[in-house]
Amino acid sequence: MQRTPAPASTESALRRELYFFTLYRILEAGLLALAFFGPVGKLQDAARDPMLGRLTATLYLAAALLLLYTGRRGQFPRQALLGVVVDIAAATLAIHALPGAASGIALMLLFNVGAAALFLPMRFGLGIAGLAGLALMAEFLWSTSRQAGNDRSPAELLMFAVSFFAVASLSNLLGRQMRTSQALADRRGAEAANLAEVSELIIRRMRTGVLLIDGEGKVRIANEAALLLVGSTTAGDTLQRFTPELDRRLRRWRHDGIADDTPMKLAPDLPEVVPRFTRLLADSDQSLVFLDDTTLLSRRAESMTLATLGRFSASLAHEIRNPLAAISYATQLMEESRDIPESDRRLLEIIHQQTMRMNGIVENVLGLARRERAQPEYVELVNFARRFIEEYRTNHPLEGDTLQVTCEHPAVPALADPRQLHQVLVALVHNGLTYGRMPGKPARVNLHIANPHGPQIDVMDRGPGIPETVAAQLFRPFFTTSGHGTGLGLYIARELCRANQATLEYVPMPGGGCCFRIRLAGPHSLLPT
Repeated sequence: MQRTPAPASTESALRRELYFFTLYRILEAGLLALAFFGPVGKLQDAARDPMLGRLTATLYLAAALLLLYTGRRGQFPRQALLGVVVDIAAATLAIHALPGAASGIALMLLFNVGAAALFLPMRFGLGIAGLAGLALMAEFLWSTSRQAGNDRSPAELLMFAVSFFAVASLSNLLGRQMRTSQALADRRGAEAANLAEVSELIIRRMRTGVLLIDGEGKVRIANEAALLLVGSTTAGDTLQRFTPELDRRLRRWRHDGIADDTPMKLAPDLPEVVPRFTRLLADSDQSLVFLDDTTLLSRRAESMTLATLGRFSASLAHEIRNPLAAISYATQLMEESRDIPESDRRLLEIIHQQTMRMNGIVENVLGLARRERAQPEYVELVNFARRFIEEYRTNHPLEGDTLQVTCEHPAVPALADPRQLHQVLVALVHNGLTYGRMPGKPARVNLHIANPHGPQIDVMDRGPGIPETVAAQLFRPFFTTSGHGTGLGLYIARELCRANQATLEYVPMPGGGCCFRIRLAGPHSLLPT
């Protein structure tokens, strides 16, 4: 008998109903045993076959107890089918042994057939009804053939047979509707539980802090962002205990409806927040407190500023490229002149190189503003760093400063856009030569190429280092400690690294100085996945 597995809760409900049905079967068996063994038998007609009746009652009671024991295991449709077959057999034998109680036993069997049809498919329910009718008919024919007369009429048997089919059909339809309703309720309950979990996860992982405060000022719910913004707290703590100022603003808002949007610090070592209040329900005394981190707001403002800068850069690109093109063209014309001394031709070459470099920088900044993808290719970092230093020394005289390359391996392959990597190194080396020097001493900048867990370039200097308060803001746009800087060098360098699937981070050095580490993608990234 193939059936689609029912949901866990539906099966549990059906198994519980089967358990009560089995208990009712034990009651029937007990009543039958009482009719054959107890004084109740004296109140009715004498049994036709007392020995058969006692044996049937005993076996039926034993079978009912066995079905109760085994009903907690196995498939409940098979348990119901086996149980109703036992009921039909016991009822048929009991009617033959005690014909005076035939109508009562048949009525009891009617309930058993209807109850079993709740658990079985329609065809099995009708089959059980037909089997019960045939069993009563067979017992009637058996009794009639062995005796001269029979108190029951065929019309009574026909009415019982029709009743069996009617009750089985109605019970089966009722059971089907019950299972469908239970399955629908289970699905709706599971969907509601999933939606509740999703909502809880969304609230818990929101960057905005959320606090649920009851009418007594106690914290009922606090998400992760709120715990970070207000410090450690547990459900049940009062808002007055860990942040009196926020509690004062909430009480004023509840009383006057006036919200104070002034940024506030809930603790000396925590960021500033802007509180917002709202009621959970219109007539509820519970309030929701939303805490907006001002650092996130400032980042959004910076993103808007950078977006505006990107649009401005796009409009300015044409104006910058025209002078560069004119300078480059004039330089080429001067190089073709025979009146230029050989000593000055080197200067023309430098002008031409720097014009091309400036044009490349404009292209990279525009690509960053437009979020254009880099064009990575195979780069051997050791030779690339050496060529970079030679070119940098040519275009930027060091005047006593030191710029060198060290490496752990003779060749370190990586995947990067050479133009953008060159621009990143120019920014980092320029910062190292400008700020990475001790007072009165020349700067010493080292490009260290290594491959511990992937290709990387460390740009190190031996200067005074960077304070922790400044290091936390190094890569923020427009942040600078110099009166002549723009605060975009390190930010653009990091964004260019991200465009190449690389990372740029500041690594403090215990012995003094600072280190900017570029972690690049390995050459295996070129292979198809």
